[in-house]
Amino acid sequence: MQGQMLAARQGWTWLSTGQLLRDNNDPEVMAILKKGQLLGDEQMCEMLEAAIAQARNAGAKQIILDGFPRTMEQAKWLAARSTKSGEGVDMVVALEVPESEVMKRLELRGRMEDTPETIAYRMNVYRQKMYPVLGALAEDGVRITHLDGTGTAGEVHDRLYDELAANGLV
Repeated sequence: MQGQMLAARQGWTWLSTGQLLRDNNDPEVMAILKKGQLLGDEQMCEMLEAAIAQARNAGAKQIILDGFPRTMEQAKWLAARSTKSGEGVDMVVALEVPESEVMKRLELRGRMEDTPETIAYRMNVYRQKMYPVLGALAEDGVRITHLDGTGTAGEVHDRLYDELAANGLV
């Protein structure tokens, strides 16, 4: 939600990997989502590359990647893509929310893949894979900021916007 709100506020393009997957009509992809699993890295990168190309062709100047990268392979792909295209990653924002709050939020949103079992599975995968990704991105010189993601959507957005402003990004 925060990426989408920021994109609307700034006139930027929001690319959510979750939304790209949900909008995909491929039965294989839908079966993976229903189980709460992650799409393979190669497929995810191909899907995102197509979405970035479409956004650039439509005139997008700034793109928010929401939910990407989530694995080391995706981080490597993004680094290689950034080098090749000359488009850098300005900042990665990690919103920190207690697991109990995440569970409540996901259960309330009511998506088909948001069962207690799949939520627990995804949280476990996130902890195992995301922290090494953040470390690798930081080693590559990408600014990483951790923000408190609790409170109302407006409160979180204000913190996010203030952080971006402090770093000269808005």
